[in-house]
This record gives sequence, C-alpha cells and structure tokens, in this order.
Amino acid sequence: MMAKPVVVYRSVIESMLSHMKTLHPKEGALLLNGRMDKDRIVIEEVSIPPLAAHGRGFSNFSLHMLPNDFSIIGTAHSHPSGVLRLSIGDLNHFYGRIIVVAAYPYDSERQIAIFDRDGKAVKYEIISLRDKM
Repeated sequence: MMAKPVVVYRSVIESMLSHMKTLHPKEGALLLNGRMDKDRIVIEEVSIPPLAAHGRGFSNFSLHMLPNDFSIIGTAHSHPSGVLRLSIGDLNHFYGRIIVVAAYPYDSERQIAIFDRDGKAVKYEIISLRDKM
C-alpha cells in the first residue's frame, strides 16, 4: 500500500533540527503530532516523550508513559552518524504511521527523510504556518 504524502510545518523542521543538534553526539527522539485526512498526513508539532533516554547510538522512551493523545502520528529521531536511512532497529521499534530521521549535521531539511511502516521513503512538502491548512 502506498503511503500518503506528508505535509510538515517549517517550524516543526526547525524544532526537530535544533533539538537533534543540541543533543549531538547523542541520539535524540521526538513525538510527531498532527492529523490525517483522506489525502495526506500533516505534521503540526513535535513534543519530547516523557522520560526519554538519549545515548550514543540509541534513543528510547517507554510507550506506557505516553499520554493518551490521538494526535501522535509518529516519531522522529536523529542519526548522529549522518546516515539518512532506517536501520533494522528503527523498523522494529516503529510507532505510529511515519518515522522521521534527521541526520548529522542537522543544518537543513536536506538532512531529513520520512519513511512509512515498510521503510520506504515518503514524499513530503514543507509549508510555513501562514500557509496553514
């Protein structure tokens, strides 16, 4: 099944990159909040998972600690190695509809990729808040 295209607010991209850069060389993890409609997935905010653990080569959080929040549509995490693709571990710990990977050096959207549950890259569009849908 082909994944829905993704729309991401520029403020989300900037927050993600800033958070990952702050944690480097440790791996960071974030929750993606947004909504789905019949044609696309819209990522509107990021949030830090409760009691998230960050280390060299891993990031983790307990699923049972997550709030009962139906706006969580996926996760984002960093790859301090600079590799912009999913690992087997990433696929095995997939949560939600999509996963975003931000790769070192976290300077621009060129270091971001979005994947579906099958590990396939998903096309995405970045919009500003003034273009809010």
